[in-house]
Amino acid sequence: MTESVVSQPKIAARNPNKKLKFIIGGLLIVVAIAYLGYGAIKNTGAYYIPLDELSQNPQAYLGKKIRVSGAIVQGSEDWDATNLMLRFKMTDQTGQEVLVSFHGSRPSNFSRATEAIVEGEIQSDGTFQADNLLLKCPSRYEEAPEVTEFEAMPQGQ
Repeated sequence: MTESVVSQPKIAARNPNKKLKFIIGGLLIVVAIAYLGYGAIKNTGAYYIPLDELSQNPQAYLGKKIRVSGAIVQGSEDWDATNLMLRFKMTDQTGQEVLVSFHGSRPSNFSRATEAIVEGEIQSDGTFQADNLLLKCPSRYEEAPEVTEFEAMPQGQ
């Protein structure tokens, strides 16, 4: 009798480096996404500081991006159109004032605005250098006067 030799296919040995490469690649992607997310939050985030707290200790916030809200002091506006520089004062309920300097175009509704929210950095001289300026205009949110049926009726009827 002759014996037949059946050769079985050889099973390739698993490459343990393949899993390791996959894990390392995945970790690199996660670290890159976390780094980009942290950078985006750091660059766009700003702490909200009450105006009275900023006025009491401005040195504590030097070099930090902060957001401050307050009433615009009427008559304090100084607009330099040639240099696109707007300066005005903001105040709060306690009477503390901060000089705000904003480089950019003057908002068209600035003369009607009563409150502002500014985002930027406090300078060593106490001036707040604003990067963003948002205005609150109360006239925009006032209710329209109600019209009675008698007033809505055309004359002569």
